[in-house]
Amino acid sequence: MFDPDLFPVLGLEAVADTRHQWTALSVQSSPKTATAAVLALLGQPETQAAFAPLDCIVPLAEPLAIDAALVTSLPADRIVLQVPAAALQDAAVRQHCAGLAEQGFRLLVEGEAGVHAPQAGIKGVAHGGSGLPSALSLLSLPGPHWAHGVADTARFAACRDAGMGWFSGPYARRRATDPKDGAGDGTTRKRLLSLLGLLAQDADSRELESVLKQDPALSYHLLKLVNSAAFGFTKPIHNFSQAINVLGRRQLQRWLQLLLYARPQQDGSPNLLLPEAARRAAQMEALCSLLGHDRDRQDLAFVVGVFALLDELLAMPMADIVAALPLDLDVVGALLDRAGPFGAMLALVEQPVPDPAAIAALGLTPEQFWQSQLQGWRWAIQVSRTI
Repeated sequence: MFDPDLFPVLGLEAVADTRHQWTALSVQSSPKTATAAVLALLGQPETQAAFAPLDCIVPLAEPLAIDAALVTSLPADRIVLQVPAAALQDAAVRQHCAGLAEQGFRLLVEGEAGVHAPQAGIKGVAHGGSGLPSALSLLSLPGPHWAHGVADTARFAACRDAGMGWFSGPYARRRATDPKDGAGDGTTRKRLLSLLGLLAQDADSRELESVLKQDPALSYHLLKLVNSAAFGFTKPIHNFSQAINVLGRRQLQRWLQLLLYARPQQDGSPNLLLPEAARRAAQMEALCSLLGHDRDRQDLAFVVGVFALLDELLAMPMADIVAALPLDLDVVGALLDRAGPFGAMLALVEQPVPDPAAIAALGLTPEQFWQSQLQGWRWAIQVSRTI
């Protein structure tokens, strides 16, 4: 079972399908972290509730190290185990993996599947190197097959065309700034910067409405949002003034900041910058709260998390964005140099696998940091399914 004295520090990366919808989370940890501790933490009801309905992919370097007592305590249908191909050369490992599969776990093999994969209950291939898995590996297993470390859209297309169905890596953010998708054109940049400036100044609702009317896509997403089941309003919201009344200014500002990322890509699929911005914002807010800061400081931390991806959204230097906006100096320092009270938080939130020393330097325990991660991912998953 889970030992709070050995609390693991985990990195989490979103895994998306061919339509760029989040479908799973890839779990990463330091080599010194025991896999049993990772699995025990992921099996906690609070963790499962935060990550639902996404699966968790966990590397299993030594399958025989996972005992039966731990296995029976885990939600097998929500955990995907990633086994190195070399481990399947051992007959005892194959037998153990087959037993895990019988209990409901899904297994992926990292590397070429080989002749032993079906015997071990392997369902799919995980591949993170150059080249592609053999057609035999992909065709002999039902999948889904996962391409990780996907660098760009060309690599994504090659893996997709080869038959892989799950993807993670930098491609998700580079794809979002493709000039063909319009986020970086001059007119759009000017309009978005104008709206951001008004939001930063807590402008009058009529000024916000004037800018919104120039952006049909943003107006559409706002009305779609407030009429969604997530808000549960009994009467339909038809205009911006009604949206302000039902949301309140604080929530309106937050949602508008996120909705800047909501423009779909050229192929009609969602922009993966949106849930990532939501995750950073919610985790920054949670960290600020854990450190004892008041509501106003938490709002500023939220803004830092949302705005940290604006340079990628708008395809322009962050210094130029900051120069155009009336932002708090602590927000500016964090965005430009990862400096000041919010800078250390942002740098930590951006790390693939958080540094325990950096967590301690911030004045938090690993368990507190995990709580901030849960809050960030919970809200990001909600946002990805609401907008």
